[in-house]
Amino acid sequence: MKIVMIGAGNVAAVLGRKFKAAGHTLLQVISRNSNAASALAYEWDTESTNYISLINRHADIYIIAVSDEAIGEVIKDLYLPGKVVAHTAAAVKMEILRPVTEDYGVFYPLQSLRKEMKTIPEIPVFIDAGTQRARQMLEKLAGSVSSEPVSFHSGDERLKFHIAAVVVSNFTNYLYALAEDYCKKEKIDFRLLLPLIKESATRLQEASPSSVQTGPAARNDQTTLQKHLLALEAYPELQKVYAFLSDSIREKH
Repeated sequence: MKIVMIGAGNVAAVLGRKFKAAGHTLLQVISRNSNAASALAYEWDTESTNYISLINRHADIYIIAVSDEAIGEVIKDLYLPGKVVAHTAAAVKMEILRPVTEDYGVFYPLQSLRKEMKTIPEIPVFIDAGTQRARQMLEKLAGSVSSEPVSFHSGDERLKFHIAAVVVSNFTNYLYALAEDYCKKEKIDFRLLLPLIKESATRLQEASPSSVQTGPAARNDQTTLQKHLLALEAYPELQKVYAFLSDSIREKH
C-alpha cells in the first residue's frame, strides 16, 4: 500500500518503520516540525513537508499520528474524498474524521512507542472504521505489521483499554522513577532491582496479578510498614505514594 504519514513523533516514527519493513511505500511524511519530518523522510527515502496543503494525494491510506489535541487542527483544512484516513488516538472518536472522507477510521497501536527504540516490540493494533472499505484496508495494514490478532473496538472500548494501559505502563514507570531517585539519593544501585522488575512482569503471563500480590501490605505486616514509612520521612512524595498504595493493597487482602 501507498501511505502518507501525518506526524513525525514517536508513534509516527515506529509505525512508519513497521510499514516500510512490511513492504509498504511511504510516499510522504508531514509535520509542523520540519526537522523531525526531514529526518524521517531521509530514513524512509521519501519526501517531507510541513504544510498540510502540500499533501500527496496519491496514497491509499493516510495515517494521522499526532497528539489527541492536534488532530482537530491537522484536519481543519484536510479533504480527501475516496481515501482511507485514520488517526492513531485511543481517546478520540473516529467520527472526528468524517469531514475529511467517508472512509475514516482508527489505527490504534496498544504499545508504548519511542522513536529511539533499537528493537521494536510486538504491537497489538486496534482498529475501527466508518465503512467496510476502510475496515478492510485498515485490517490488512494492521495484519501486515503485527502478528497479534487484529482487534476491532469502538471508541468507548478503546478508551477503557487506554485507561488500563496508563495504569500498567505510565503509572508503573512513575513508580520506577520514584524508586530510581530514592536509590540515587541513598547511594544504592537501582540496576540490582531489574531482575525483580522483569520477574514481576513475566509471571503475569501465567497468573492473575491479584493472585501473585506479595509484600508487607498484602501480609498486613504493620511492623515492616511502619519501619518503611518512618525511613521515608525525607522523601515525602514517595512516602505518600507508599502509604496510599499500601492501604489500597491491605483493603483488598
